[in-house]
Amino acid sequence: METLPATLETLIDFARADLLRLAAAVVLSFPISWDRERHTHIMGMRTFSLVAVGACAYVLVVDHFVPPDAYDARARVMQGLLSGIGFLGAGAILKRSDEVRGTATAASIWLTGALGAAVGHGQYLLAGALSITAYLVLKVMSALQQRHQRARAHPHDKD
Repeated sequence: METLPATLETLIDFARADLLRLAAAVVLSFPISWDRERHTHIMGMRTFSLVAVGACAYVLVVDHFVPPDAYDARARVMQGLLSGIGFLGAGAILKRSDEVRGTATAASIWLTGALGAAVGHGQYLLAGALSITAYLVLKVMSALQQRHQRARAHPHDKD
């Protein structure tokens, strides 16, 4: 049985590693996307997963095609990701008279982009911490916000 040329084996190893990173971006974005899917109809699981995968993919492309010492080029890609995802998140914000909605979703989509970029750089611990922290903030702060709103709606009721 013939063995593969070393360059082809290396290429397959790179592809396998890249696919694992893209899959990790989807998995780690799941807690955030699940929470937003349940609480908003503006953006949901598909959007959040695609943002994480997209950010991860851009980082992987840079890692493969931009020289490691090209710091300016690498910084420009990160800046573009930051701005582009911020623009996407801005579309989630809705204003009606004195009410603004969607800011948590906008911030969550922005954070999901950072999570995807962290995975693309192989920073799984950071990406996991972002995923857990975002999910906990969304859950805990939502519960506190609901409690505060109930208290404001019925100021004379006691718990």
